[in-house]
Order: sequence, then C-alpha cells, then structure tokens
Amino acid sequence: MSKPETTVATNFLRPIVQADLDSGKHASIVTRFPPEPNGYLHIGHAKSICLNFGLAKEFGGVCNLRFDDTNPAKEDQEYIDAIKSDVQWLGFQWAGEERYASDYFDQLHAWAIHLIEAGKAYVCDLTPEQAREYRGSLTEPGQNSPFRERSAEENLDLFARMKAGEFPDGARALRAKIDMASPNMNLRDPILYRIRHAHHHQTGDKWCIYPSYDFTHGQSDAIEGITHSICTLEFEDHRPLYEWFLDNLPVPAKPRQYEFARLNLNYTITSKRKLKQLVDEKHVSGWDDPRMSTLSGFRRRGYTPASIRNFCDMIGVNRAGGVVDIGMLEFAIREDLDANAARAMCVLKPLKVVITNYPEGQVENLELPRHPKQDMGVRVLPFSREIYIDASDFEEVPPAGFKRLIPGGEVRLRGSYVIRADEAIKDEQGNVVELRCSYDENTLGKNPEGRKVKGVIHWVPAAESVECEVRLYDRLFRSANPEKDEEGGSFLDNINPGSLVVLTGCRAEPSLANVAPEERFQFEREGYFVADLKDSQPGKPVFNRTVTLRDSWGQ
Repeated sequence: MSKPETTVATNFLRPIVQADLDSGKHASIVTRFPPEPNGYLHIGHAKSICLNFGLAKEFGGVCNLRFDDTNPAKEDQEYIDAIKSDVQWLGFQWAGEERYASDYFDQLHAWAIHLIEAGKAYVCDLTPEQAREYRGSLTEPGQNSPFRERSAEENLDLFARMKAGEFPDGARALRAKIDMASPNMNLRDPILYRIRHAHHHQTGDKWCIYPSYDFTHGQSDAIEGITHSICTLEFEDHRPLYEWFLDNLPVPAKPRQYEFARLNLNYTITSKRKLKQLVDEKHVSGWDDPRMSTLSGFRRRGYTPASIRNFCDMIGVNRAGGVVDIGMLEFAIREDLDANAARAMCVLKPLKVVITNYPEGQVENLELPRHPKQDMGVRVLPFSREIYIDASDFEEVPPAGFKRLIPGGEVRLRGSYVIRADEAIKDEQGNVVELRCSYDENTLGKNPEGRKVKGVIHWVPAAESVECEVRLYDRLFRSANPEKDEEGGSFLDNINPGSLVVLTGCRAEPSLANVAPEERFQFEREGYFVADLKDSQPGKPVFNRTVTLRDSWGQ
C-alpha cells in the first residue's frame, strides 16, 4: 500500500459549529457521546469519540458521556466500566460526572403523560407481530391500530397500570399518534414505552416499563442542553421523529441533529452482536483479545491512543459512506511507534551459537542506543562465547538472495562483531541445533579489512537473555469483507486460522527482563511489540506483536 497522506482530512461539521457560534445561535457548544452499555467500544466508536470530544475541545465547549441504558436485559456494569476506561485511554474526559438516560426516566415518564393528555399518544394492545402487519411497508401505507382512538382517560389508566406491573412483557405498548401513512416509517406511530420486567443496573426494580431509544435520545439531549447532536447516517431517517418530539413537548432546549458516515474498515467486524458472538463462542479469548476490533483489543495489541486519534483525523468526517483500508490504521501505528518505541532484540526461534575462538569466561558489555534518532539512552548487551541467533538466519542451502549466515559465510551481529559459520551441529533427525562459529576481533564498530559483509542479524546473549513468550497476532479475518463468505457461510467461516501463533522459549535481551505492561518496542527485524497488559510479569515477559515492520499482508 502506498503511503497515505498524514494531513488532517476535512470535517464538514467544523464550519457549521463555527457559524453557529459566530451568529450567536449558541454561546458555546455542548456535544455528547451516547454509547449503549451492551458491549465494549470498537474502532468505529473511536471516530465518534474523537469527533464529539474533539469538536468540543476545539471550540471551547464541553462533551458529556451519557449511557443510553434503556434496555437493561442486554446491559451490564462491566460494559459501563470498560467504556469509561476506553474514553479516558483515548485521551478524553467528559464534563462532570457520567450521565445515564435512566437519570431522566422520571421526566420522560412525565412527558409521556403530557403526550397522552394532549391526545398525541395511546396505549396499544397489538402484539409485536400484529403491529408489524399494521405498520405497512416502504410501498404500502400502514393501518391505524384499532386502539388508536382510546380516550385520554383510558390511556392514562392503562399506562399507569403498565407502570404498576399489571401486564406481562409485550402485552401493551405506549405509542405516539403521528401518521400511519407517512412515507417515513419512523413516523408511523412509533413506540414510546415497552413493558420489560427486568432489573436495571442503575434504577434497580423501580421500573418495569422502559422508554424507546427514539423517545429517550432527543429529550435527553434537550435536558442536557446539547447544541449539536451528532449521529451516524443510519439515524438520518429518525431526525423527523427527533424533531417531532422536541416540537410537541415542553423541553428546555431544542438541539439539532447532524449525521455523519460511520467508519467501515475492511478485514474488520464492528457489529456488537457479532463481536459478542466471537466472545461467547470462544473464537477469541475475550472482548480485549488483541485480534478484536474493540478499543480494549487494540490497546492490548499495543496500539497507542495517539495512533488511533491520528487515524481518525486522517479519514476525516463526511456524509459519504465507503470502506477505509485497514492499512491506514496500520500506517498510523507504524508511524507512531517508529518515532517513539525503543529498539530491542528478541530471538523468536533461538539457535545456539558457540564462538569457538572467543575467550572462555570473557564478557564484553556492549552499549547500543535505545533509539536511532531520539535520545532515549542506551541498553547494555553482554557479549560472550555463547549467544542465540534466530534459526531462520542460517541456511545450509540458501535460497537466491539470502544475505544471512551460510556455511563458511560471514555476517555481522547487530552492534557487535562479524562472525563466520564454521560447523553446523545436528540432532539425530538432521536438524541443526547448534552452530560453531568464529569471530573477527577487529570488526567491533568497523568493517573487516579486504572483504565486504552484507548481512546484519540480531542476537542475544545466551546466559543473560530472558526467556519469554511471544504472540504473533495477525488480522482476525482473511477476507476484506468478512460478512460475505464466498461459499455462502457466515462471518465465522472467514476467521483467519493463522491470526494467532504463540511462540514459547523465545529469548529477549537482558534489558527486557522487567518491562512494565504496555511498554512498546521495535524488535529489530521482527516488528513492533508490546508487553501484554494482563499476562506479562517481571522476569516472565509476554510480548504481543502489534504490527509488522512493513505491510506484507498482500505479498
């Protein structure tokens, strides 16, 4: 993939906000990020977070965090905690305490009664199946419910009995009385309240009726004084309903809804239902599995908040849909880590090397920079008679263009000497298990005289190196569009069987013995890695591959 532009892309909402401030329509802006706590946040939410919090910060306003908690059967405190953590990890802080739609349940209930008294809402006894039949289709108008003309008194009585818990789930619903013939399906007498006998994580057992998202959303915005209510494009058809509620209720403010194109990323699933399925069916280790598209997964994989924010800036905010190449996200993290990650050496498949002409018992402490361009100090590598190199760096019968170690050939050890392979020791199956090499003592920091050595390989000292586990993560799905399996299967049939390779017995340089969780490194010649957030421990590091050094997916 060609290098993408790193300039900040356009955001069509900036001039709208600026014009509203310039005209005096708003003295300051108030935005909100309103997740439903029924799963972990994913990379698509990052775009919305950066947009809402970013606009508020840019124009000197504030952004609220409000949980859309109107469906307690699918919500959980675990999700609330994870969402708060993810927003803060991305580098944002909401105004005041976090808010909940359930904070406004009393007011919403009062406003529902207001609509009933005004003859604009009624209790409907149709079953969900009957209601779908009455609703009509995109080409056929709906039919009025036979319960649509109930008196306000009867509706108030039934609604009170719904609230009191007299009826089972689904027996009745409160609906707005708008227009069953409207070409906009959302205006065909939408549901305001459903009966759900479910314990709520915030309100306990106070309620057994819960408001719909459409009834809750705009009124919550109005209560909070939201100036710019920013949603994804699928809510565009809901905007007339959003405005109908604001026009027909005594709300304290009238926010304006704007829609933008959601983030669609190839090789990626962002449906919460499908992400939950991956977790529940144990295709992954959890919501924070480093292969997941969740922010918790990206964090554990080693992505930085800055790289995700930069990615969101790169793709911009517009109303045109489309699919973003995941290579842009990988470019963003490579650019960040190339500049900021310390360098280190780790041998993934250790092959022991004995340097036969190096004095026994002698140790040289070699100093290598922790970063080639930034002053991050140095790390010390003890060099002695026995070291490890990667098994892939020696070939008895080398392929064309091989520039590493071959029988009788020479190679430079990174930051150290030039060595020559003299003898390969094999086991009974013919596998090379050890190399006997010799070194040129005059090549530390300089080229050998009279010959040119092309290859440079990484290494670690045998005695002082740290045993570690390395997890090589790759894309979870092998298809650019995981939703469409070529053979007609589900997205699960597109799971990449090579998305995780666990290597044990790897050897890391001594400076990595006591790394802290989330410390990031470029392992020279191998890629960018992070000490695992959960499993890495002092003396027993576990490293996750964040991304390879270059895009090799299509090669």
